[in-house]
Amino acid sequence: MDGMTRLEQQLTFSRELDKLKGVLRQSMLMDASRRENSAEHSWHLAALAVLLIEHVEEPIDLTRVLKMLLVHDVVEIDAGDTFAYDTVNVVTQNEREQRAAERLFGILPVDQGHELRELWQEFEHKQSPESKYANALDRLQPIMQNFYSGGQSWKKHGITRAQVLDRMRAVETGLPKAWPTVLKLIDAACAAGYVKE
Repeated sequence: MDGMTRLEQQLTFSRELDKLKGVLRQSMLMDASRRENSAEHSWHLAALAVLLIEHVEEPIDLTRVLKMLLVHDVVEIDAGDTFAYDTVNVVTQNEREQRAAERLFGILPVDQGHELRELWQEFEHKQSPESKYANALDRLQPIMQNFYSGGQSWKKHGITRAQVLDRMRAVETGLPKAWPTVLKLIDAACAAGYVKE
């Protein structure tokens, strides 16, 4: 940004990041006390990345995964959070998020903005081992929240077993060792009436 030092640009971006704390997701905290915000979600995923790395089947760059997870939802500052099972707003999601990425990563010094935007795009494309792992965690954490909060957001939106299975395919691909656990959670959620058969 013109006239700003590198540090001033980074601090300006940091000020924008604070807004992520105000972006509420549909998922409830596991204790069902309130909805989670996107900043909490990103932090929780980064913690999971460190905890579950031993279950990854191929070598990955954990630092790259952590960076990816910390920026993967930054665009929600402008674009908002699109609910995982939303069939209406998903139509404009990519366009909204691309505009947000341009503005937000454009605040940073060019080299840093370019690096973080590339990491965000890598996450979105789900092709690298790191992005597959990151996306698996991005699915695993919400299923745990939904299950342990009594299926509140699933019940609120009338979510079916087929929808949850489809959404969880990223776990099967990016963290296969966790797939049997996911299937157990889905079975238990159906048995408890949290999701429709």
